[in-house]
Amino acid sequence: MPTMSRVILALALAPLAAGFAPSAWTSTARQSVQMEAEPLVRIGTRGSPLALAQAYETKKRLGEAFDELKEEGAVDIIVLKTSGDMILDKALKEIGGKGLFTKELDVALLSNEVDICVHSMKDVPTWLVPGTVLPCTLPREDTRDVFISANPAYKTIKDLPDGSVIGSASLRRQAQILAQNPTLKVVNFRGNVQTRLRKLEDGEVDATLLAHAGLIRMEMTDFLTSVIEMDEMIPAVSQGAIGIQCREDDEKSLKYIAALNHPETKSCVDCERAFLAALDGNCRTPIAGQAVIEGGVLKFKGLLAKEDGTEIVRAESSGDPKDAVKIGTEAGEKLKAESPHLIEAFQLSGEEQMLVAPVKAKQAAAKA
Repeated sequence: MPTMSRVILALALAPLAAGFAPSAWTSTARQSVQMEAEPLVRIGTRGSPLALAQAYETKKRLGEAFDELKEEGAVDIIVLKTSGDMILDKALKEIGGKGLFTKELDVALLSNEVDICVHSMKDVPTWLVPGTVLPCTLPREDTRDVFISANPAYKTIKDLPDGSVIGSASLRRQAQILAQNPTLKVVNFRGNVQTRLRKLEDGEVDATLLAHAGLIRMEMTDFLTSVIEMDEMIPAVSQGAIGIQCREDDEKSLKYIAALNHPETKSCVDCERAFLAALDGNCRTPIAGQAVIEGGVLKFKGLLAKEDGTEIVRAESSGDPKDAVKIGTEAGEKLKAESPHLIEAFQLSGEEQMLVAPVKAKQAAAKA
């Protein structure tokens, strides 16, 4: 693994790799990276290096697809600070779930402060705020997880001695780790990629797991120790996929992002999200799901587990990609019927209400 100096260098260079200068950073909740001209498209994004890399990838693809979006200032990137980015000392299951990474983006979108929002799809709740749609996914990156350790003796999870500490905020990863070795200790480990690598180098944990896709997009694959194969750990639903959201009545934005959609990725992500929705899944439930299209056939694998890894149930199904939602839904309903005791109900008073409340408040203030 690279030394601490390389971790610090990555922290410094990550903004440049994403396509913008360090001077673009500010401490304000909202900032505009380009202000030279009235933009045709305003992209809303979180401010992490990975989120910005994804926003700039979207900007690049828009320019390649439409001549008018190639011009300087035609596409503006607007950074929004989300609750999920600000509360890092608690597990997601304790503070409201995935909606913490999208709530402020939803508010900005419906308030017409931005035209589209770029998301890591695994952070997007299956329930979208009314008035918005998510009709576009970009071509998917490698969906697998990676194992990272600062100790050269540890190449895989199996190499870790009993009692070792792994940093991860993911219940999905925790359950699959503990199913392999119940003596391991999994501790909450949040923050952006660079922050987690620094904590690892400082010896706070013996190892951590990250999404391969994020390291690829930030050109940081030198930091990984090994790639975890699918038969050892099924990835998160929608891992490796970038989604683009807009207002449902915004014809201009719908036209622009339709040209970027990758149908195969969209079918796989739709299948996985249907599986998650059928299980009422959220950040308080260890759920994994992965769909691939091979030879014209969509093949899906999913699992539901206890947090401690003592019980894992699995489902597999396949069919025509045009039936992606049906395939995912049926797989989820099957596991839900077989193992209702593993399901923690998803209630409106929780995540959905958390998403809707700030949007309604902003809309009411605008009318006042």
